[in-house]
Amino acid sequence: MIQIFTTGGTIDKVYFDANSQFEVGPSLLPELLPESNIHEGYQVQELLRKDSLEMTDADRQAVLQAATDCDCDRILITHGTDTMADTAAVLSALTDKTIVLTGAMQPARMRKTDALFNIGFAWSAVQLLPPGVYIAMNGEVFEAGAVKKNLKAQRFERF
Repeated sequence: MIQIFTTGGTIDKVYFDANSQFEVGPSLLPELLPESNIHEGYQVQELLRKDSLEMTDADRQAVLQAATDCDCDRILITHGTDTMADTAAVLSALTDKTIVLTGAMQPARMRKTDALFNIGFAWSAVQLLPPGVYIAMNGEVFEAGAVKKNLKAQRFERF
């Protein structure tokens, strides 16, 4: 069994015409999983519904606590990309579980989203990687503490 936690981020953003901006809405993950041909072997729990730029240290501790308390040894977390590396660094205190964070550069509700690919890729990664904390984005896996988001290029890079 794989535990999936959702925290919000761009993957779950919705466009509101009334104020002409995107806001984090209900997670589309229950729809994205079957579209990615993932039909069983998981349970989903919403932890947060926030843009990652609005996440606080207390929010990151809540994610860490949920992962610590989780009976599953494989955990997938959907997360906003801007501070995904920060949360991964906090989670790296857990050394006995395989934890993979993923998200999207474009909301899942948009036609040209990378959400479906990233979910499928992260699903594979969480099953195959040894214990540790990783970010799986756009076909690459990065270890926690050795990755940053390149805002200009809109991708993750090792450092």
